[in-house]
Amino acid sequence: MFGSLHWPEVILILAVLLLVFGVGRITKIGGELGSAIKAFKEGLNGKKESDEENKSDEPKPS
Repeated sequence: MFGSLHWPEVILILAVLLLVFGVGRITKIGGELGSAIKAFKEGLNGKKESDEENKSDEPKPS
């Protein structure tokens, strides 16, 4: 999965993270990370759409 890490090691790491941070903080971090990824993707798509709009707004040379 992660190079030399196998499932037992991954489960152990996740359990330690759960003990250190707690369920509430991990949930909050996951939600913020999801929002950041969504905003990033929307920003990429918005840039493409705005580029297309700018091209259609430019007058065509005659």
